[in-house]
Amino acid sequence: MIKVYKVKIGEKVYEVEVESVKEINGTISAPTTSAPAPAAVATPAGNSTKVEAPMQGLVVSIDVTVGANVKTGDTLLVLEAMKMENPIVSPVNGVVQSITVNKGDTVDGGTVVVTIA
Repeated sequence: MIKVYKVKIGEKVYEVEVESVKEINGTISAPTTSAPAPAAVATPAGNSTKVEAPMQGLVVSIDVTVGANVKTGDTLLVLEAMKMENPIVSPVNGVVQSITVNKGDTVDGGTVVVTIA
């Protein structure tokens, strides 16, 4: 899986692609196939999935609205942590039931940010 990050050095912003790898018996290898992994922890609750912030951060954008159809891997919102923007993606296909944060909010890791049914 390849993730794209923006890195700011001085006044210049660079876009960096990072591929996840595995270490098996001392050998590092990239996965042969990869499905989008959620950047957030999903907690099933009945017929809905609660998406949690994986870290403390500032909500810099909310990319969905209540009632929006989302697919696995769609960006729900972006958290800024340590001057890096981290997309929080949908772990499931579904419809956004609720958004519990606003742009500009600071959230702790583990805070439920979106519920998807």
